[in-house]
Amino acid sequence: MSNIQILDPYLISQIAAGEVIERPASVLKELLENSLDASSHNIEIDILQGGMEMVRIRDDGSGIPKEELDLALKRHATSKIAKFEDLERVMTLGFRGEALASIASVARLTLTSRTKDESAAWRIMAEGGEPKSSGEPIAHPFGTTVEVRDLFFITPVRRKFLRTTSTEFRHIQEVVTRIALSRFDVGFILKHNDRLTFKLQAANTPEEKLKRMAFFCGEEFGKETLKVGSVRSGLKLTGLISKPTLARGQTDLQYFYINGRMVRDKLLNHAVRTAYQDVLAHGKQPAFVLYLEINPELVDVNVHPTKQEVRFRDTRTIHDFLSHSLKQTLAPVHVGAGLVPVQEKYIPDEKIVWDLSKKKDLMRGATRPPDLATDVSEWKKLAAMSQKSFPDITATPEFLAPAVESRDDESCLPSQVDEKLVEKSQNSLGEAILQLQGLYILAQNNAGLILVDMHAAHERITYERLKESFLQNKLATQSLLIPLPIKITQQESSVFSEHQDELKKLGLDLEMLGDNTLLVRQMPVLLKTDEVEAFVREVLADLASYEVLGNKEVYRDRILKTFACHHSIRANRKMTLPEMNELLRQLEKTARGAQCNHGRPTWVQITWQEVAKMFAR
Repeated sequence: MSNIQILDPYLISQIAAGEVIERPASVLKELLENSLDASSHNIEIDILQGGMEMVRIRDDGSGIPKEELDLALKRHATSKIAKFEDLERVMTLGFRGEALASIASVARLTLTSRTKDESAAWRIMAEGGEPKSSGEPIAHPFGTTVEVRDLFFITPVRRKFLRTTSTEFRHIQEVVTRIALSRFDVGFILKHNDRLTFKLQAANTPEEKLKRMAFFCGEEFGKETLKVGSVRSGLKLTGLISKPTLARGQTDLQYFYINGRMVRDKLLNHAVRTAYQDVLAHGKQPAFVLYLEINPELVDVNVHPTKQEVRFRDTRTIHDFLSHSLKQTLAPVHVGAGLVPVQEKYIPDEKIVWDLSKKKDLMRGATRPPDLATDVSEWKKLAAMSQKSFPDITATPEFLAPAVESRDDESCLPSQVDEKLVEKSQNSLGEAILQLQGLYILAQNNAGLILVDMHAAHERITYERLKESFLQNKLATQSLLIPLPIKITQQESSVFSEHQDELKKLGLDLEMLGDNTLLVRQMPVLLKTDEVEAFVREVLADLASYEVLGNKEVYRDRILKTFACHHSIRANRKMTLPEMNELLRQLEKTARGAQCNHGRPTWVQITWQEVAKMFAR
């Protein structure tokens, strides 16, 4: 026997409210969106006990006419859409007509409003979904005040799921942060337990907007960010993204807006991760505040009652646009982008330069300053030495310009560089002085001293060149005299059949035999024969596991990273001065040159001011 029955209207309202109102922060979000849709310029928020006792919001918006006050508390009553076509091009933050009704069903709500055409304001109250007054006049400025008290008083079980006062207020602060970063033209005041938390004036100039971002995201975010500005095919992306050096362990500083609406979307997050994949260390997260403007007919915001999830008609186009735009923004971040500008050059009291030709005197501890003319001539001799390619550095020597061969271990000693010559240098990383511990290059530029991790630097250079060669189908390969057989599983066989073209671009010429055996006929020159089987299995596993947009690019870059890491300058490889300088010049011209492929920095700058401070000058 069937037990189907129509639910009681009160129970229906409680179920609907549970989808929209989870905690005090949810109440505040819905009320703030209504205030912004009412064209408010100033919003004041008062919170008591983390919102569990009271959430009150006052605005100076257009207000609600007297005759519509009771209607505003009814479910699915809204002034923002009237027909299905309106739903397809929604630009307002609210449109479902559920917020006030849902709040009124689980709390005590008081709604007071006055339009500019009315001589007095009118107030209506509701409790547990039932109206307590039909409307009464009251003194009130133009705009609306909504006061919500005793949240979940009618459902005490749900109230028990709320956290501590401080935790709930942190959620409220996060809601205000999201809204304030989306509407710079609105001023905000936030109070908790009658204490002012912050007061923000409307931000209209770029400087004021940046100041607001820095207020919420930190001063470091305001300094260590890159400006995004990209327009293509009706899409517009603006905002700020952090430099890789500002990587964080959490996702707490990630804000994405679509047509002014704060959203959380897997597609958008993946596009950002794809853009940063070459410059962030494992487990690190970028910080960003991004604004995407799109034709509202191309995005569906009516996915969830909270309106924080969206769907796109053309996911591929959106993903590729975001990823490409952010990559282009990050690409110019070469080594010169983060160097400290020279404002006040520190000049030592005594000019002491190292004289490579006086090696024996230095070993004996001689203190006589070398002659300047000798310094210059010695430097010129070093620069004019016959050139020769880097030995045993990479299988593709064209990645780095020719350099000279090391002689008599002189590359490990401090070199003689005339300070005047360094001042005239236009190179961001200056000129190399010596090699330290077989790991680092010490260089000098106008701003101070620079330490360069030679392996990390060469790894980035090699990686970028490999990507370029891959895109141009010029990845160096070698044919095997005797094809190498590899036994694979049925799943790996299916993956191979589907992605033969991609595998060939990676330099793998494979042939399938009937018994789930692959024959390797050609492989990348960077691989050793005994590495081929493991490499093929890794590639097939990557292809099988990456089921998200952009997977081909992700696995390609992951593999090329491994190539670059294993075929870059290793520790204790002694380099000559011209070799070191050529590495610096190549790094300066390399996109994303400030980090290696794993997100580690390739160089650090120590300014003359910092050096002077060390010696208390």
